[in-house]
Amino acid sequence: MHLSWWQTGIIYEVYARSLQDSDGDGMGDLRGITRRLDHFVWLGVNAIWITPVFPSPMTDSGYDVADYCGIDPLFGALDDFDKLVREAHARGLKIILDYVPNHTSDQHPWFLESRRSRASRTRNWYLWRDAGPEGGPPNNWLSNFNGSAWTWDAGSRQYYYHSFLPTQPDLNWRHPEVRSAMHDVLRFWLRRGVDGFRVDVMWMMIKDDQYRDNPPNPDWRPGAPSHDRLLPLYTSDRPEVHEVVAGLRAVLGEFEDRVLIGEIYLPVDRLVAYYGAGLRGAQLPFNFQLLLLEGWSAVSLARTINTYMAALPPGGSPSWVLGNHDRSRVATRVGSAQARIAAMLLLTLRGTPTIYMGDELGMLDTPIPPGQLRDPAELREPGRGLGRDPERTPFPWHDGPGAGFTEGTPWLPVGRDVSLQTQRESRSSMVSFYRRLIQLRHTLPALRTGSMTQAIAEGGVLSYRRGTAEDTLLVTLNTTDMASRPVAVTGRVLASTNSARESTLVKGYLILDPNEGVIVAVDNAGRLPADERPN
Repeated sequence: MHLSWWQTGIIYEVYARSLQDSDGDGMGDLRGITRRLDHFVWLGVNAIWITPVFPSPMTDSGYDVADYCGIDPLFGALDDFDKLVREAHARGLKIILDYVPNHTSDQHPWFLESRRSRASRTRNWYLWRDAGPEGGPPNNWLSNFNGSAWTWDAGSRQYYYHSFLPTQPDLNWRHPEVRSAMHDVLRFWLRRGVDGFRVDVMWMMIKDDQYRDNPPNPDWRPGAPSHDRLLPLYTSDRPEVHEVVAGLRAVLGEFEDRVLIGEIYLPVDRLVAYYGAGLRGAQLPFNFQLLLLEGWSAVSLARTINTYMAALPPGGSPSWVLGNHDRSRVATRVGSAQARIAAMLLLTLRGTPTIYMGDELGMLDTPIPPGQLRDPAELREPGRGLGRDPERTPFPWHDGPGAGFTEGTPWLPVGRDVSLQTQRESRSSMVSFYRRLIQLRHTLPALRTGSMTQAIAEGGVLSYRRGTAEDTLLVTLNTTDMASRPVAVTGRVLASTNSARESTLVKGYLILDPNEGVIVAVDNAGRLPADERPN
């Protein structure tokens, strides 16, 4: 069966503000990304997903778009983007753009026209409602950034709805002109050579047309995020959203071999619905089950992996994510020793892995002093720990001031992580480990396209097999800080978190060191090949 690049390759998320500054203003930009393309080639990834670079007031780091068909001067110009695409394609790299269809900036011309009067042409492109019976908001819907999701517009004497900040009014995707205009946005970038899109908050794009109150969340407790007080029954994951996603997919179908990726924070049974009827939805609904895992253990990992794989529709391509710009870094969540286990897991599961910028270095969350906070999630609910700045800090290319990221003052503080320059000099470093795993994935059909058995948890060890008709690999991961019980296997070690074990032969059983993960090329006959038997 023919598999596309997005099924066999590795996606790498670039947080555009933090990869490389080219002009000394302390902010990453498109020329900086172009300058660093050779890092992605050296690492071995296949596609780069870039967070929003469109014109924006930047009230939410660019996720408040004021012009879908331009580039914000902070990041450069359209010519810079076109050069980035050319240079990436010349190196065999694909470019994936963030697409933010749920809401615009309140400075977008569509919204400025919409709020001008109730009779304006784009009035119904957004969600406007009269006040409720008691003169307040139309219903109880809450913003994801604290408080009511409704803001009063004194000029037209109605409320408008915003899932996030008041500066981010939601589009009305029930309106055919909205769909047409937003489809044309996709075509604009596809014609410029973009290879696909990651769709922001895909599951939230349609709201209840009766504007019913959301029910209380019986599990909410004081101290939890305020927006979790209600269950988002009428503001997300509505049945009509799948028609919207199918429409986006149809636009991509006008162009050859492009990919539609969905950001979807939902339980597995709802997540897999976004593949769409007949697989006409998103090709890769992002699977965040490992990212949101409570309790990093062999048992919880096996249960999570097996549940997801069993829920996939026939022909659905798996997706795996362990880090992104909205969640604490994996090395902070599971610890530096288990971060290597996490890397081996991510790069050996069947499906498409996505690596978050800096995770290949084992970067940790960086504490941000109160006076340097940027994220509205923290600024609007201070002290709750909701801020995403700690995982968005600049990439450390070199040692010393600015970390090779900028010659100016970085937009967020640079962490104390070991730089790429230092790590490239050591075979035992995290980045060298990532690179070896990626090379194995590209080299071995069993890892790239092979089948996968159910994951098994025994004594703190997670194991599964990947294989083709010719070869079988055993992946076995010790999630504890104790040596494992014997794992039955005969073969040759292809990779290990303990580099000294690599290329050694295993006869009958293997005892894993604490926090060790191993990939073994299994002798399927139960004995070592003659040319690999020890003397």
